[in-house]
Amino acid sequence: MAKVTINDVAKKSGYGLGTVSRVISGDKSVKDSTREKILKTIEELHYVPNVNGARLRKKHSGVIAVLVPVINHPFFAEFVECLEHIAGKEGYSLILLTSQMDEQKEEDILWKIRKKEIDGAIFVTHYEHKNEDINGLPLVSIDRHLNHVVPFVSSNNYEATKEAIEYLISTGAKKIGFIGTKPFVESEVTLREKAYLDVMKEHNYTPYIVYEVVKHGEEKELVDKFIEKYPDVDAVFASGSSSSTYIYNKYVSMGKKFPEDIQLISYDGVFNSWEDAPIVTSIEQPIKEMAEQSFKILIDIINGKEVNQITLLKTKFVKGKTTK
Repeated sequence: MAKVTINDVAKKSGYGLGTVSRVISGDKSVKDSTREKILKTIEELHYVPNVNGARLRKKHSGVIAVLVPVINHPFFAEFVECLEHIAGKEGYSLILLTSQMDEQKEEDILWKIRKKEIDGAIFVTHYEHKNEDINGLPLVSIDRHLNHVVPFVSSNNYEATKEAIEYLISTGAKKIGFIGTKPFVESEVTLREKAYLDVMKEHNYTPYIVYEVVKHGEEKELVDKFIEKYPDVDAVFASGSSSSTYIYNKYVSMGKKFPEDIQLISYDGVFNSWEDAPIVTSIEQPIKEMAEQSFKILIDIINGKEVNQITLLKTKFVKGKTTK
């Protein structure tokens, strides 16, 4: 039995090859009634489009990469899951790489993009890259400023943190601490520390802060250092959810009660959706929307469209059981 071709679909449906091709490629400009007739014909003929051939004609591989420092971090895990779902719906395959311990992985992806083996990448990176290595490549960054040549998606770090610290002050907190992991590269995340310091200065409060460069998975040493250095704080702002879980458990083990003895707010509310996690008052990032926007921007870049350099998304303040 002869293989059904796109010509057979065009002939039986009564439409031209160009129209049939646009329907197969998902072009939204085709009228709904026309699309329905062509799709019905495709179904009747059991036609299977040659996806690889279409991609070759478009000079696209249909593959994108996402690079995160680690995958066993709740923010990265949820972000990748959302991104995988979005990419799959749009007909793209996703390559996942964890690069915290191996900068060469990122260099390899950049090389694959140059060779057209993959179409582009979404970076959550701890590493700097030279302008000549990334300029003009289809890349999108999450939070990080990649030499100001790569568009990035982030949340409203400064405003959200300021709101959280102001909330703690409104509940009567006087000694408010800040625990954060300082990024290796320029990043919107650093605005969390700036917001904290600005509010403390505005209210003439003493800052209690431990803010250092550590890798993901090493947050415990920061928390231990903070508690040893500032044993009598009455509130803590954690710049990341990994720290917040350890902070919560550490204070509970010390006999402290939330929120009577100490209050806690965490940036990232991801852990609140995990089964065994404490219900921590959080600044919840719109992870699904961040994934959607980063994917859309990347595809626009791949297709030669103009995109915004900065995309900032609003967070949500979620009150849990760790604040008054």
